[in-house]
Amino acid sequence: MDGAGDGVEAAEEVTRPPWHGDRQPIPSPVAESLHVRDEPIGVWARTPTVTMTEQSPAAAAGDDVQPTRGARRLRRLLAALAGLLAAAVALGVAELVAGLVGPASSPVVAVGNAAITLTPESLKSFAIEQFGEDDKIVLVGGVLVVIALYALVVGLVSLRSRLLGLIGIGLFGVIGVIAAVTRPAGGLLDGLPSLVGALVGAVALLYLIAPLTPAAVHTPSSGDGAPGGATRSTQHADEAIVARLRDVLGKTDRKGFALDRRGFFLTSGVAVGAAVVTGGGGRLLQRRFDVAGARSDLALPTPSSAAPALPAGADMSADVPDLTPLFTENRDFYRVDTAITVPQISPSEYTLTLSGMFDSPRSFTLAELFERDDLVERDITLTCVSNEVGGRLSSTARWIGIPLGDFLRENGVQSSSNQLLCRSSDGMTIGTPTESALNVEDALIAIGMNGEPLLVEHGFPVRMLIPGLYGYVSACKWMTEIQATTYDAVDAYWTERDWATDAPIKVFSRIDTPAALRNVPAGPTPVAGVAWAQGRGIAKVEVKVDDADYVEAQLSPEVNADLWRQWVLPLDLAPGQHQFTVRATDTEGTTQTEERVAPFPDGATGLHSIRMVST
Repeated sequence: MDGAGDGVEAAEEVTRPPWHGDRQPIPSPVAESLHVRDEPIGVWARTPTVTMTEQSPAAAAGDDVQPTRGARRLRRLLAALAGLLAAAVALGVAELVAGLVGPASSPVVAVGNAAITLTPESLKSFAIEQFGEDDKIVLVGGVLVVIALYALVVGLVSLRSRLLGLIGIGLFGVIGVIAAVTRPAGGLLDGLPSLVGALVGAVALLYLIAPLTPAAVHTPSSGDGAPGGATRSTQHADEAIVARLRDVLGKTDRKGFALDRRGFFLTSGVAVGAAVVTGGGGRLLQRRFDVAGARSDLALPTPSSAAPALPAGADMSADVPDLTPLFTENRDFYRVDTAITVPQISPSEYTLTLSGMFDSPRSFTLAELFERDDLVERDITLTCVSNEVGGRLSSTARWIGIPLGDFLRENGVQSSSNQLLCRSSDGMTIGTPTESALNVEDALIAIGMNGEPLLVEHGFPVRMLIPGLYGYVSACKWMTEIQATTYDAVDAYWTERDWATDAPIKVFSRIDTPAALRNVPAGPTPVAGVAWAQGRGIAKVEVKVDDADYVEAQLSPEVNADLWRQWVLPLDLAPGQHQFTVRATDTEGTTQTEERVAPFPDGATGLHSIRMVST
């Protein structure tokens, strides 16, 4: 027995691998991925076989492997992009829902309108001065930029805490809901687009962030049927290594940090597509509210009192290049209001309601207004109180409408009323002095301008205008209600913001040509422009050339006291730099003051002056 045993042991010493007896560890990292079969001879044919485990090629258990600086930057960049894309999806879905509810319920529009309401008057005046009629485009662009920056931050926060990211998206939705439901004409349903958009945006954020978050490193189970978790797969070692590396490179960065780039970009592509489709679909749906077609189908009634014929030579713009025409084309008429989205009022659904201090308050349909036999046609210049010295927030049209004073008396406006609170369909309120509405001869409830129904952006189907008063107290657009009340009882939108309650237009003049800082040839050069003082009319315009005394300019024939007048002063300019200053005097003898005053709170003052070079 002993001899036989010795023989076997001798044989094993010859056939066993050299590491079998003492189990010497193979140097790391090979030891962690290779396992040796040491079963008795005969089971494995005494041939040492190497197999690959399913363990990830990562650090040993317990090691804290950190990503490289470049990897961290990439993850933060993609996380910020994830927040931006989630916000785009949220806005797209919100626009889609707004296509069902109404354009004004869009979160961008609602937040923009809220921003207008909360903006200090000095900043509003600055925006109008700098951007004019493009102020709303700038405002919407600013809202989108703020949303984008906020979304980037939300994405970065979500990388550390998904909960905080969801809270950030939720806050975005809450702001939109509050802005929509608290606007003057808002309701609970107007908050639905912001709510649904935020919910979908939150889901999108979770899906976008998931491929960027760290995943636990896989460690082999000790119960795989072999010591140390070794597998008994017969897969060739090279094939296992290639398969595992393919999986690793697809899902982790080089330091073992989970980063599914392919998954992120696939999800991002889906998010972009969803944002484009829902946003575009929402815009298409919102077109169903458009009333341009219904407007074009309307035929203006013939007024019972047409505008007087223009005197010969009333418009000098044909003879003086760059001089403002006597009448402004509808497409060029200035527009200043707080409406980011233009109210769309169906003619068939329109009503004008008289309420408050009337003996016989009632409502009128558009057909009833069109069928009145007291419609008149008048030529009137309108001016915005935000017009700066030399500004162009003033335009002229031939209007058709109902005499406002007669209309109010017909329905028994009470003498104790000193304010007409006029409401737009979007909830804007304009406070108009009742006395002016009753006593200004050409004050109108207007339904047409320059031979066609009012443009949608200029108040279709009905607006008010009172010559001699700035628009913010006299020119309510999209007017749906006239409430006879008092200034003590209620403040209108602008007077609540400390603008003057009574705002007569100040005498004003402007140089149209030559343009400031322009080089013009020496020799005969006309200096020309327009002047206005609605309700009183212009009596005289004077021009100061360099340091010389004022010289009286030639005026166009007067049409009426409510229409501006053109003026021109022919000059023979010597080469060199020149400065021109203009001033006007109204028919009551009031001359423009030189004192420069900003528009707030009741209109700007000062003289328009330009410099140019004659060569």
